[in-house]
Amino acid sequence: MTTPTQAPYADLDAWIDQHFDEEVRFLQALVRVPTDTPPGNNAPHAERTAELLQDFGYVAEKHAVPAADVQAYGMESITNLIVRRPYGSGGKTIALNAHGDVVPPGEGWTHDPYGAEIVDGQMYGRATAVSKSDFASFTFAVRALEAVAKPTQGAVELHFTYDEEFGGELGPGWLLKNGLTKPDLMIAAGFSYEVVTAHNGCLQMEVTVHGKMAHAAVPHTGVDALQGAVHILNALYAQNHEYLKVTSKVEGIQHPYLNVGRIEGGTNTNVVPGKVMFKLDRRMIPEENPVEVEATIRRVIEQAAAERAGISVDIKRLLLANAMTPLAGNAPLVQAIQKHAQAVMGEPVPAVGTPLYTDVRLYVERGIPGVIYGAGPRSVLESHAKRADERLDLEDLRRATKVVARALCDLLAG
Repeated sequence: MTTPTQAPYADLDAWIDQHFDEEVRFLQALVRVPTDTPPGNNAPHAERTAELLQDFGYVAEKHAVPAADVQAYGMESITNLIVRRPYGSGGKTIALNAHGDVVPPGEGWTHDPYGAEIVDGQMYGRATAVSKSDFASFTFAVRALEAVAKPTQGAVELHFTYDEEFGGELGPGWLLKNGLTKPDLMIAAGFSYEVVTAHNGCLQMEVTVHGKMAHAAVPHTGVDALQGAVHILNALYAQNHEYLKVTSKVEGIQHPYLNVGRIEGGTNTNVVPGKVMFKLDRRMIPEENPVEVEATIRRVIEQAAAERAGISVDIKRLLLANAMTPLAGNAPLVQAIQKHAQAVMGEPVPAVGTPLYTDVRLYVERGIPGVIYGAGPRSVLESHAKRADERLDLEDLRRATKVVARALCDLLAG
């Protein structure tokens, strides 16, 4: 067994440095296969990933989610991948999870969003930072581990999934529900300068406001659904003032927030709109009860609708992602990552919460301790994730790969 004083950290670092150009090319190949979600036709990327992994001698199990389930979910295709690397009896099985699905590029790019262009040490492209980067960091960390440390107990699994943007239920959730994996510990894609141990929950809802269509020349014969929606939206946005009074005790997480991200409706410019639909996103801090949060939002909507004659509403839940709260068993993960991140990054790496929501909750809900750590900058804002010109500093990729390889070395040594 490798003891901490004998652990080959310098040799792991050297192997990663020697193979870093190869790691960068691997990431470029992943970025160049689009995975816009929606529409969510992600099976082709899984096929390409499996093909690239085969070059390293890694066999990726392809777990295709039934087409009917995927389409009912609002996506086109999902094939999740598991690569199993067993090293011997005893020890822990550690899963490394990253998601390949991404939001569409949107407008404003100055680089090809699927070009994986490198400028001044940064790779530009959708998913360079979130989270195809960790397909690369996790894969090459495991390759370094096997080439240098040669573990003799435990196992590592790579979980590359394709449903994070829609909530993860057909990604890690589907793999776990179907008994295809049950690791002892897990690390999920993240950023290099902090290890995340908790995150917000998220409730997404679709609200359809019904009125009565009419010719704009005789508006009194109709009921304006848009005016009804505006009244409801004002009531919802007023909640954000109340949320400022609800603060979390988790470092890195502040308070709840409600956002309306999409709205559509009406028939034509000269028609009083008879129907308007909007979709809302309510971030929940770990201390909140999701059942109470949803009940309150429904009550606010229904009361506001009742204040407008002729207005009715249909409310549909789209997503309920529970918050992630730390499990006691995550201490070895946190300690190993913090120890090596400080050594590699040259500065302390805090354990914090994040206002995002992630797939990690699906592991934690099943009693599997997990943390979030991977390749990326100090903040989501700096990465341009979900914005134009998403980018990754390649030195952060190199450093994160070293941290994960070193941490795996310790965790598998016992």
